[in-house]
Amino acid sequence: MPEMRKVIWFPVMSLLNYHLLGNTGLRISPLALGTMTFGNDWGWGSSEETAREIFNTYIDSGGNFVDTADVYTGGTSEELVGKFVKERNLRDFTVIATKYSFGAAPGNPNAGGNGRKNLLRALEGSLRRLQTDYIDLYWVHAWDTLTPVEEVISTLSTVVASGKIRYIGLSDCPAWVVSRAQTLAEVRGWERLAGIQMEYNLTDRSIENEYIPMIQRLGIGLCVWSPLASGLLSGKYTKDNLSEGRLKSVQGSGNPVFDRIAGNPRNWEIVALLNQIAQETGKPASTVALNWITKRPGVSATLLGATKLDQLKGNLQALDFELPTEAAARLEAISRPQAVTPYMFFGETMQKMQTGGLNVSARPAWDL
Repeated sequence: MPEMRKVIWFPVMSLLNYHLLGNTGLRISPLALGTMTFGNDWGWGSSEETAREIFNTYIDSGGNFVDTADVYTGGTSEELVGKFVKERNLRDFTVIATKYSFGAAPGNPNAGGNGRKNLLRALEGSLRRLQTDYIDLYWVHAWDTLTPVEEVISTLSTVVASGKIRYIGLSDCPAWVVSRAQTLAEVRGWERLAGIQMEYNLTDRSIENEYIPMIQRLGIGLCVWSPLASGLLSGKYTKDNLSEGRLKSVQGSGNPVFDRIAGNPRNWEIVALLNQIAQETGKPASTVALNWITKRPGVSATLLGATKLDQLKGNLQALDFELPTEAAARLEAISRPQAVTPYMFFGETMQKMQTGGLNVSARPAWDL
């Protein structure tokens, strides 16, 4: 029997208010536990003891959705997740998500990518490290630009039929790949996508152009990664002080993440407003940023990553309050994506040029 969990209740929108992932019956917590930080093999993660505390605190708070990948900390992340779940006999309760795509053996072109050979190899390795005989949600970690969509979805469908996977999803894939995969699945009777996993935060809202309308119409859920923009929205950084954390670790390394996030002057304007609203509401900047992103249309779950227990405890408070409407609107306005081609043609003014100047309401999108 699974052990009884001591649940910490939240007064507004607790982790126990589960969401469905897309058009499926899978119940997931609105805040997911990202475990890329489980294990210190990369030099900035958590020790096993700290990772266990983070995992247990998340579970005891009502969370059930744990996300990892075969490459996270060289496989240590999966091993620790599997160990922690087994220690508490929580396999039936926990929704375990993992990913494949990135190479596992230098010099071997078939030990990476999205193809059938690597998919089946990677899956068996993940099952072994996680000490389980099935994965609840199996992600394609990133599109390899080479493998036919048909090969990926047909193979995933076969593995679902075998019982080794319950649901499937795509992470960091172009919108055309996602829509083609879902259309092929519908037409050919293959397993449909349950979700996509994409970066989404106050500094990067580019997925609103294509992905949000797409998933709302195709019945796909959205799991958000990097909701704090690699820590930029945590409140601990200033433009002239990057003395700690992940941003510090990639500064000067040539990593494009640093220049895209910390090197963009507009992002520091967003940080300044975020810090101001944090002072006005009496909430940490990270909590405000997380609260804002969890309420965006289409979002099924938001991934939390933490290297310290206090970080997780603070982030779990993101569901504990309602951000004032006026404050949310200010954040929306300052972070709104630029209207680029062809999206600049879809605003109210241009649309009325096609409707004789009249308001025409669209048929409601499928409601996540």
